[in-house]
Amino acid sequence: MQLLVLPGDGIGPEITAAAMQVLTALNDTHSLGLAFEHDIIGMASLERHGSTLRPDLIARLPTQDGIILGPVDTVAYPADAGGINVSAYLRTRLDLYANIRPARTPPGAAKPFDLVIVRELTEGFYADRNMAEGNADLLATPDVAISLRKVTRQASERIARRAFELAMTRERRVTAVHKANVFKRGDGLFLDAVRSVALDFPEVTLDDILVDAMAAWLVRAPQRFDVIVTGNLYGDILSDLASELSGSLGLAGSIMAGDDLCAAQAQHGSAPDIAGRDQANPASMILSIALLLNWLGARHARPDLTAAARAMIAALDHALADPATRTADLGGPLGTAAFGDTVTRALLAG
Repeated sequence: MQLLVLPGDGIGPEITAAAMQVLTALNDTHSLGLAFEHDIIGMASLERHGSTLRPDLIARLPTQDGIILGPVDTVAYPADAGGINVSAYLRTRLDLYANIRPARTPPGAAKPFDLVIVRELTEGFYADRNMAEGNADLLATPDVAISLRKVTRQASERIARRAFELAMTRERRVTAVHKANVFKRGDGLFLDAVRSVALDFPEVTLDDILVDAMAAWLVRAPQRFDVIVTGNLYGDILSDLASELSGSLGLAGSIMAGDDLCAAQAQHGSAPDIAGRDQANPASMILSIALLLNWLGARHARPDLTAAARAMIAALDHALADPATRTADLGGPLGTAAFGDTVTRALLAG
């Protein structure tokens, strides 16, 4: 099984290296048979090849079993043809339409909760991915901006189906988040699509909630929720909120999954202000890779990969449980590389 490793920008190479140390140890100890191919994207690729995502690498992406993608600094990319948004390209061109973002408090938390946000990735208010040509964020006059959103039944139904399938492996509860009281057509279509899919899953309880109320409920009682399904923009905002409530955005794993391919990518950004300082927390990247292993295990009927994902998460939890083995953003003394060493040792210790 072949995984393509693309470290990305900013802190990407550091957190990816730490996470790959853990994955390599896991691969050896569990005899997973994973092979890794490394390449460059983003600013490193732009400097060497004139493009953040060069054509020959694009051609190899669909041939992989999985992708490990570091954070990308799209703000720094040029506006010309060489500045391709790598994350958006994977989501739209490879149809990685489902963003799975768990938010789980660490063991011993005073207010424990364990939920997953399932976010649609290919349309919505994201202007770079909802038009056949051009951009949907328009400047009608120098003082008038117009942003267009696309919502389709096909995309809404398939993200809902992924959410219900996930709920069947958990507590069998799905909450659809929307603003259909205002966006009666767009969010109304999304909500109708979710309800139609729910008919195929009578074992799962479905409720729905307005996005503003959802933000309040996440703060007040996050333990109320199991699987949350929503559109692109709402999911982006709510998943960051849920991750912070669970401990830190630096602890939040994320995958972008399609029907045939999945990419692990840390939920946070590239943090160029601390790049190269050995200060970044690699936990999000480690957890994202564990989610990728779990996805591969389910898709390829490989229980060894699923077991390996559990072992990876357990080792991460072990490192995070001790204040002396946390990174600086969590009040601990460790840098990026040392935290990777700590998780690896916990993994090898079983």
